[in-house]
Amino acid sequence: MKTIINQNLKSIFLLFFFFVCFLGNAQLKGGHILGAMGLQSGTQTPANTLSVYVPGYLYDACSLRDANGDKSIANPDITMFLTGAGANYVSDFKILGANYGATILVAFASNTIQGNTIDSKNSLAFTDMYVQPLQLGWHNKRADFVFSYQMYLPTGRFTAGASDNAGLGMFINEFSAGTTLFFNDKKTFHFSVLASYEINSKKKDTDIKTGDILSVEGGLGKTFYMLNAEKTAPKSILNAGLIYYFQYKVSNDKIPAGNFVLEPDKDQIGGLGAEVNYLHIGCMTSAGLRWVSEFGAESRFQGSTFFLTLAHVFSLSKEKKG
Repeated sequence: MKTIINQNLKSIFLLFFFFVCFLGNAQLKGGHILGAMGLQSGTQTPANTLSVYVPGYLYDACSLRDANGDKSIANPDITMFLTGAGANYVSDFKILGANYGATILVAFASNTIQGNTIDSKNSLAFTDMYVQPLQLGWHNKRADFVFSYQMYLPTGRFTAGASDNAGLGMFINEFSAGTTLFFNDKKTFHFSVLASYEINSKKKDTDIKTGDILSVEGGLGKTFYMLNAEKTAPKSILNAGLIYYFQYKVSNDKIPAGNFVLEPDKDQIGGLGAEVNYLHIGCMTSAGLRWVSEFGAESRFQGSTFFLTLAHVFSLSKEKKG
């Protein structure tokens, strides 16, 4: 009898909890990090290279918006930070005429945003891993194309209902396709778009499921080549321009609560900002900075995104013998 009473009380509590979340336009977050891509997002790194990189992602949530786009909470005081170490390899091996590549990122995050709750707080901790086992890149005279498949592995700490989760507690499959269009023969003026579709599993030890998510990102930019003192060859490359992103929840979240399944309104967000990248050819080291200010948020946080990336590129091409 005591067990039955406890189960009933637990069910009532969960129903009340999720009902409150439903009224608050609760949304569940996906794994795709907006701002990770920008200028030339539809272009693959050159063949026979290994790029080792360190990302620095910071998201400052300025407000929480309801389903009508109005502020439900101003100044929520949530700043999410993510860093780690990653590597991207592109070979000269061809699949369907495209170069094959792969990427991995081992990351650490603090204040991991799970949804729309403002009490998500955790110190820097090991979070979910990003693995891209398939990346295909095509290069044409006036356009580049990419297609990829990536996974987000639930390696970060997660307990349903906890406020200190470091991961999202779900396995994610994602497919991406994009292009970079060049408006001149030297490929210095370009526009890019990359679309990614995210399919989420149920969260660990629950029947809670985040809806599918569509993300679109890219930019319009200009590439500048800075020549050496003799004016015979470039010593560095500067890439700068405007960037954007959009994200839409395609299918509803499913949040079981007793005999009910809550399906809150689908969220969306837009963002517009700027990017600058600098590559020193002599040491093949680069630094990139992206800043995006968000707008048009519905049923989610709205704020500013900062993304700093430091990378070193190793050439794996075999030297030709004279």
